[in-house]
Amino acid sequence: MNPELVGRRILLVEDELLISCLLEDMLEDLGCTLVGPASRVDQALRLVAGEAIDAVILDVSLDQQLSYPVADALVARSIPFLFSTGYDRDRLRDGYRSFAMLQKPFHPSELAKVLSGLFAGTRLVPSMA
Repeated sequence: MNPELVGRRILLVEDELLISCLLEDMLEDLGCTLVGPASRVDQALRLVAGEAIDAVILDVSLDQQLSYPVADALVARSIPFLFSTGYDRDRLRDGYRSFAMLQKPFHPSELAKVLSGLFAGTRLVPSMA
């Protein structure tokens, strides 16, 4: 367990069942409290609007939909998040390329480091203009 992460409420937004299960296990091992998971944009938006969330792990592509409406909602609510994707950073939408990102597959220690960074306020949040 990671003391910085124990009890943190993390929303998991991932549409691949196996990846979701692996991430759930990682979060549990880090001491986080899982919110969700959500596998679709509409589900994620409902959870963002209705749940207490400390941070979000956000897959870029959900069931053939891009998750940017969720990212927009997170920015609007000042909820820190990281993209979890198989894409390279340059494939992220303009305005989101400097946000925290982990490229799949990643190690639990990488997830812990990025989540800890989000809570330490080290994420970059570019203008959404």
